[in-house]
Amino acid sequence: MMIRIKIDKLVYIIAAFMLLTAVPSMGQNTPSLENINQALRYSRYSRISPKIIPVSRGDRDFRLQMVVEKIEEDPDFNDYEFYYAILYSFSEEIGEVNLIRLNESDLRFDTDRHYYFEKNIQIPEDRKTAFALMKVKDIRQGDEYYFHTDLISPFVETLPEFGAYFGNDVPFDQNFLNSGDALIFKGGRNVSLHHFYYPQQFNVPLPPMETKPAAVPREITVEDEGSFLINVPKTFEKEGYYFIQADTTKSTGMVVKTTSEAYPRVKDWEQMIEMVVYISTRKEHETLMNAEDKKKALDQYWISVTKDEATSKELIREYFRQIEFANILFTDFRDGWKTDRGMVYTVMGPPLEVYFQMEREIWIYPVMDSNSKLTFTFARVRNIFTSDYYTLNRSRAYQPEWFKKITTWRSGRMVF
Repeated sequence: MMIRIKIDKLVYIIAAFMLLTAVPSMGQNTPSLENINQALRYSRYSRISPKIIPVSRGDRDFRLQMVVEKIEEDPDFNDYEFYYAILYSFSEEIGEVNLIRLNESDLRFDTDRHYYFEKNIQIPEDRKTAFALMKVKDIRQGDEYYFHTDLISPFVETLPEFGAYFGNDVPFDQNFLNSGDALIFKGGRNVSLHHFYYPQQFNVPLPPMETKPAAVPREITVEDEGSFLINVPKTFEKEGYYFIQADTTKSTGMVVKTTSEAYPRVKDWEQMIEMVVYISTRKEHETLMNAEDKKKALDQYWISVTKDEATSKELIREYFRQIEFANILFTDFRDGWKTDRGMVYTVMGPPLEVYFQMEREIWIYPVMDSNSKLTFTFARVRNIFTSDYYTLNRSRAYQPEWFKKITTWRSGRMVF
């Protein structure tokens, strides 16, 4: 028994060391999708947010809808350089050979909220994978924003031949739609689309050091909502998610996640209590869940955590700001804060480095009071509802740093 204990401890120490020090080999000599640091994609201080929404025009023909959200107020187009590229692997070099400049004359729309470009492209028959990339450079300070999406890969079904749009014809570039709001669907060969409603609620993900698999629902409720016309505003009234298809005999479709009017912010006291689970003890959270007066219980909770009213106000502001960003960035058919990436983002903050490979996403954080780094790897899983479904590779070795971060939160010392 003594030998078994010593071996287990040794294995744990080795695993912890590997998690803290392992940094992917990502040389920057030749930029490619797998070695470009895309941390700005998840920054709380980004000035813009590029996105590519592809629409199928045939087996290998695509319309690239390149939408750039204006986050800074009244941006000047000339402060940025816009590019796009078609890549055939994550290791393909990105440079002058394949980057195509987008000029102001290429703009289809310039609205209060978006720059919008559109290009039609064709993928050669001999290419087994293809990816679209958008690069935007802020020439004032040299920041480079990237966004990529799969066109042909093992992680996407055939892309739909229709798209969703705001009322001003700019493509719907959000991860969620507030219930009661409308979208307009266009494209394809159909005059109507079919939609199914899923009222499913999801559990909070297990912490990174919990290696036991989470329980999986044995059945999912789905309601056939029938058909609706394209080119006519369509309102979605219920919270949950809708799967919209042109052909119900195939698995190709589009998900629209519908949320409360307050989303991505917190809706009510009940939701607030659910969300503090990441920085609470089990006993604290059970007490909150069982409290009759939720507001009073929460007020007492925050004061008891920080022991200082001013600190508790700052903690509340920062914590739910993180929840808001997690919802904006990581919502799929689940609330963003309930995804594995949203959980890590909420507790750990924005990652210092972000790298993508076709099968995974890698986040790297500095370790407090150390020269080491902590790596979180999210495995990409095929899912008919989204091509961006990721699950965290969990390990007991995360426990020490995870608890340190929670302690930092509870002391009111988190700064992003």
